Amino acid sequence: MANYSGTAGQLGSAVRGGAAGVKERRGPAWANVVLLLVWLAAGAVAFLPFAFDTSPLNAVMFRVPGEQGNWWHFLAGAPFFLAYPMIWLRLRSLFSEQLSTQVERRLAWGAAVVSMAGTLAVETPFLLHLAGTSDWQRFAVLGLGLGILLGSCALLFLRRRRIPPSQSCRAALGTAYLANAALCLVVYSGAAGGMGSRSGWYLTAVLVWPMLLELAAGFVA
Repeated sequence: MANYSGTAGQLGSAVRGGAAGVKERRGPAWANVVLLLVWLAAGAVAFLPFAFDTSPLNAVMFRVPGEQGNWWHFLAGAPFFLAYPMIWLRLRSLFSEQLSTQVERRLAWGAAVVSMAGTLAVETPFLLHLAGTSDWQRFAVLGLGLGILLGSCALLFLRRRRIPPSQSCRAALGTAYLANAALCLVVYSGAAGGMGSRSGWYLTAVLVWPMLLELAAGFVA
């Protein structure tokens, strides 16, 4: 875990340094508005029941049914709060002349790197066949979680000289959020309960698609 955190930190430094001379791009106002609404909805997910009437906030506070809250639930719930730095960056893209400050980017990169390391820790039980899930769930969790992390980090590094600092920062936050969200969607896909007890799950299942488009567009632009 320490090795990964060090590598991710080096990636963040390389991306920030390599993109320092690239001109910032604000993007169309309508796209910024749409993405702001997407991330505002994602911010609400942190407080909505995701499965078994338990929200990401409940998971972070270890308030899990049956008093089963543990480090796994904490690490799976915490990344949902990455929506808030993304909301801040989207608000700046609409109302501020400067898309982000160096301090904001450092804080956002730090949060993204810690979240990525946490997601890898969450993946560990699946890697070691300790999660008690079916083969397809294990394959989906590892494929989506690790696939998003490794693929996006590789693109961030390869295109570090072409992506502006604020855009690379949003990409890092989006990567960390999506890797964890995809994992949780798969793990809790068969959770019992109706819409009321899983509203966060259903909303996230809708939101990940525009988030993926945002992430992909950031690498293509």
